[in-house]
Amino acid sequence: MKIRKAKISDLKQVHKLINEYAKKEEMIPRSLSELYEDMRDFIVCEYNANICGVCALHIMWEDLAEIRSLAVDREYRKMGIGRKLVRQCVKEAKRLGLQKVFALTYRPEFFKRLGFVDIDKTSLPQKIWGDCLRCPRFPECDEYAVIIEMRNKK
Repeated sequence: MKIRKAKISDLKQVHKLINEYAKKEEMIPRSLSELYEDMRDFIVCEYNANICGVCALHIMWEDLAEIRSLAVDREYRKMGIGRKLVRQCVKEAKRLGLQKVFALTYRPEFFKRLGFVDIDKTSLPQKIWGDCLRCPRFPECDEYAVIIEMRNKK
């Protein structure tokens, strides 16, 4: 298994994987055009020429980024792929000099095992009034907000 930056040729598989979760209302759907526009945010896990996991680090503000669109093919779950993808995003955030990374999730315990802590969603206004408006569950959101602060700010 290889964790790497996404390439144009990956995006149709990424689109399919994300939208499988979106159909079950486990994440916001992404159009193929959005994925092309935000391609540089994405990393993937590749195994035998197939994309079996995806995650994005989306910069929200000068000190804040979001982990979004974390999806692992159901066949490959419980293999540590999600953990590796999130760790790679956090590493990239540190490299960029970001101070905090957050996620909105239905699985907060997963993120807490990686060092994230609970945060009140209302403290994330850029997020709430951005992507969340497109969510079918807005304004009755039942996701949990978690955040991690960088130990090294450099």
